Amino acid sequence: MTINIYNTLSKNKEEFIPVEKNKVKMYVCGMTVYSDAHIGHARTYFAFDVIRRYFEYQGYEVQYIQNITDVDDKIINAANKEGKNALEYSKNFTDKCLDDLDKLGIRRADLYPKASENITNMIEMINKIIDNGYGYESDGDVYFSVEKFKDYGKLSGQKLDDLKSGIRIKPGEKKNKPLDFALWKKAKSNEPYWDSPWGKGRPGWHIECSTMSSKYLNLPFDIHGGGMDLRFPHHENEIAQAEAATGKKFAKYWMHIGLLTVNGEKMSKSIGNIINVKDLLKKWNSETIRFFFAQAHYRSPPDFSEKGLKNAEKGLKRIYRLKEKMDDISNKSSKKLIIDDLNEKEKNYYENIKDFKDNFEKAMNDDFNTPEAIGILFNFINQSNKYLKNNKNPKPELCKASLDTLVELGKILTIFQDDLSSKVDNDVELANLKNLLNKYQKNIDEENTEHIINKLLSIREKARKIKDWKNSDNIRNELKKIGYEIQDTDDGPICRKI
Repeated sequence: MTINIYNTLSKNKEEFIPVEKNKVKMYVCGMTVYSDAHIGHARTYFAFDVIRRYFEYQGYEVQYIQNITDVDDKIINAANKEGKNALEYSKNFTDKCLDDLDKLGIRRADLYPKASENITNMIEMINKIIDNGYGYESDGDVYFSVEKFKDYGKLSGQKLDDLKSGIRIKPGEKKNKPLDFALWKKAKSNEPYWDSPWGKGRPGWHIECSTMSSKYLNLPFDIHGGGMDLRFPHHENEIAQAEAATGKKFAKYWMHIGLLTVNGEKMSKSIGNIINVKDLLKKWNSETIRFFFAQAHYRSPPDFSEKGLKNAEKGLKRIYRLKEKMDDISNKSSKKLIIDDLNEKEKNYYENIKDFKDNFEKAMNDDFNTPEAIGILFNFINQSNKYLKNNKNPKPELCKASLDTLVELGKILTIFQDDLSSKVDNDVELANLKNLLNKYQKNIDEENTEHIINKLLSIREKARKIKDWKNSDNIRNELKKIGYEIQDTDDGPICRKI
């Protein structure tokens, strides 16, 4: 099936046709590392993680590059306030930010090139821009001449005449026209600098992404993405720089993530509503946070709230309840599913499984519509529960087919992965209890066994409460191996001999 993507450049949904067959080359603007990763970062990189996962599900080889801005005005100012070296300061926050996203369960990009490590390449691109007549040097600074690039504004849809209105050259700027932007900045005191043909200095912000995307992906590449706030001027300037330097088309498809609000308000330091990932993970399970993000389309502006997280948590409970049921039933047989052996009710449910997969793919093929895909998933859960309720002896191999499909599609939405943020504290106790249970497997002392099982059930309940499904499933499976079955009821879990 065809994947259609809303292209910010054309303002339309377009069929995705890769530059190279069966490959997706994707560049996403990364973090400026001067403070901790926040939920706005998480929202953007979660969205592109899902997009990458779906491309991989459809058989594409994905090359995913995400830059690190480690030299920038914000970084320099923050480092100077603390009396630290700017590059060491940004290195520390690079490690912290990536670690927080790891704990959130967002897969890393294939490569994280740093601005400070690609200065030579940036100087080369700036030289090409100057040689091609689009840039000029002014007392150690280098600027891009916006009015000479005729297509300027094609991404954001803005016109030069409108942009000129009200813009003035600021004191200290040495550019020819108000719209011109910096490619290279002359060195100032107390900031890092590099040697260049124009003297000591450092790159402007925009040039790093034009340079590194061109270097690592070649032009044109398939997808360039980032937050909606980067569309102008950052992405507009990227296009101008790259195409002025090379004469080639830059990126085919531009994807922008809707900006997140918090309780109905825009995130900002002045309001004080910026939520760091590390603080959020102290209260909420990482899978709950990811599932909350998945419930909004990537182009929409989701509102982050406690209510939204609680609803996401409830939705995950429904999904995992079905998974546990299907797990239990499918483990009762290792037979291969034979369609001709199914009765009418079973065949109808088998069609439900196929429809679930087809409809899920249709939703994702339509500009990665995760809210619709989740709606289709919950519809399948309802159909599955109905099938189990109306069949006293559901066929294990059919339930295995249902389970496999549920897990395969769920992983696209980042469900059913190891939870890195909230493991049960008492892993040692759990290991000891497992060993004790194995010890009593042949010669069971009923009093001791009951005590151990109750301890295991208590640990499992703690795991379930924080959505640590991995340890929850491990306990269930370990008990099953030695002849005990857990049944979850409204009054709590019941453990009985099989």
